[in-house]
Amino acid sequence: MTTLNLLTFPSVKRSRSVPIPGSVPGFIKTQPLPLRRKLSTVSSVVTGEESVIHEKFDFMSYMIGKANSVNKALDSAVSLREPIKIHAAMRYSLLAGGKRVRPVLCIAACELVGGEESLALPAACAVEMIHTMSLIHDDLPCMDNDDLRRGKPTNHKVFGEDVAVLAGDALLSFAFEHLVTETPKIISPARVVRAIGELAKAIGSEGLVAGQVVDLTSEGMDQNDVGLELLEFIHVHKTAVLLEAATVLGAIVGGGTNEEIERLRKFARCIGLLFQVVDDILDVTKSSEELGKTAGKDLIADKLTYPKLMGLEKSKDFAEKLLRDAQEQLHGFDSNKVKPLLALANYIGKRQN
Repeated sequence: MTTLNLLTFPSVKRSRSVPIPGSVPGFIKTQPLPLRRKLSTVSSVVTGEESVIHEKFDFMSYMIGKANSVNKALDSAVSLREPIKIHAAMRYSLLAGGKRVRPVLCIAACELVGGEESLALPAACAVEMIHTMSLIHDDLPCMDNDDLRRGKPTNHKVFGEDVAVLAGDALLSFAFEHLVTETPKIISPARVVRAIGELAKAIGSEGLVAGQVVDLTSEGMDQNDVGLELLEFIHVHKTAVLLEAATVLGAIVGGGTNEEIERLRKFARCIGLLFQVVDDILDVTKSSEELGKTAGKDLIADKLTYPKLMGLEKSKDFAEKLLRDAQEQLHGFDSNKVKPLLALANYIGKRQN
C-alpha cells in the first residue's frame, strides 16, 4: 500500500442556555449531549516500546471534566444578545453537544508541556468555534447538503441558508477575537502571535479550505484515476489539519519547546488522519441513529473514501497503523501527563460514532 509518510509530511502553509424569543422561528434549545453515553473508559501509559492499558486513569471522567469546562466557556463567550437571530444560530450549532475532541486535545497538550487548563481554554474555544463553522458550512446544500448533525436538524434547516452562512462567518471571525482578547496576559505576545498564525494557516487556502475544495472536485471521479495520495491530501487538509492546530496551539500557549511542539504536531497529524479513516469506516458500517448524522452519505455522493479505495479490512489495518505511529510520538514524555493524549488517541481509533 502506498501512502504518504505523515511524520515527514510538510507543515501546512497555510452562559447558560436561555429560551429564544418567538421571533426566531423553529429554534430548538441547545443542550449538550451526555458524554457518558458516548465515551468508554480507555486509558494507557507509555511503557518502553509498548502502550498498555491502565485502570488508574479514568479517561471518561477526564473527557467529561474538560468538555464541561469548554462548554461553560463557549456558553459564556457566545451569549444570546442582539442581533438575536445570528447569535441564536451561532449558539444552536456551537452548543449542540459533541465530544469536544479538538479543544480537549488543545488542553491536554498544554498540560503535557507544563501549562494549565486556564492558559489553553481560549485557544481551545477558538478551535471549536472554527470547527463548528466548518460543520455549518459543510452541511449546506451547496456543499454536502445534509439534514442532520449531532442528531438534530442542521443549522440551515432551522435558520435558513442565508443565516447559516453568516453564523459560520461570525464564528470564524470571533474565534480569532476570542483567542487574542481572552488568552491570559502571562503568555507572551510572541506566543499568542505564533498561535494565531498556526490557526490561520490551518484553515486557509492551503489548509482546511484546500481539503474541502479537492474533496468537492473529486466527487464522481473514477477510482482507477484516483490514488491514495490524493485521498490523503484531502483528509490531511480537511480533517487532520484542525486537530493538528488544536494540539500545536495547546503546546504553544503551554510553553512547550520547539522540539516538544513538533513532536506533538506529528502525533496530531497521525490521529487527525486516523479520525477521518475511522469516520469513513463508520459511514459504511453504522446507522444514522448510531452516528447522530446521515449514514452512507459519502457513498451516495460518490465521494472518495478509504473503504472505497482500499476495502474495509485494509482500511481497518491502516487505522491501526496510524494509532501505533501516533503513540510512538509520545514516547519519552512524562508518564503521568501523557496519559490523556494516549487515551484520546485510543478513543479516536476505537470510537463507534
